[in-house]
Amino acid sequence: MMKVVIGEGGFGKVYKGQMSSEDDGHVMAIKRLDSMSDQGELEFRAEVDMLSKLRHCHLVSLIGYCHEKKDMILVYDFMPNGTLYQHLHKADSAPLSWLRRLKIAIGVARGLDYLHTGVGTQHGVIHHDVKSSNILLDDSWAAMISDFGLSKIGPTNQLISYVDASVKGTFGYLDPEYFYTRKLTRKTDVYAFGVVLFELISRRLPVDTNAIGRTM
Repeated sequence: MMKVVIGEGGFGKVYKGQMSSEDDGHVMAIKRLDSMSDQGELEFRAEVDMLSKLRHCHLVSLIGYCHEKKDMILVYDFMPNGTLYQHLHKADSAPLSWLRRLKIAIGVARGLDYLHTGVGTQHGVIHHDVKSSNILLDDSWAAMISDFGLSKIGPTNQLISYVDASVKGTFGYLDPEYFYTRKLTRKTDVYAFGVVLFELISRRLPVDTNAIGRTM
């Protein structure tokens, strides 16, 4: 199998890999968690458990995983058009058409609705880290929600609410109510999705780091 590095973050590196011609030549994204990463074994297990239960056209598909000693590897379908963040905020990216932005927004909304209502799974899920860098785009520009390491799962016949010991998520996308009360509900995802819609419309970052610097 051939592989090249296509991304890197706090979790470690992401590789693009392709099975040999003797197999089906399938192209994959391989995320290898760094042993020093903040994303530890609990988040790794949460992602495997979550994606093993969920199937939807707007959720990333987990092909397989490996957990042996300190090695933690997740294998997904490769998304050739990268992340929504790249297309909105990288200087060398051509602007997305309004029709394409609308299609992406609808896709994310449908994926979140599936998670929250538990259609076909008997579970309701709070993603807990909705953001443009966690929205991947396939070869037809369909949106795929990814990164379920912080997700919470529960019965659909209840308004899901969790109390976190500490606030988790990404600055700029955090629901203020969750930030102050530490009570996690579906509204946390809805707020973050609203921030993503702001990005889609304006091509601006959720947080103006220059403005923050001027006020410090």
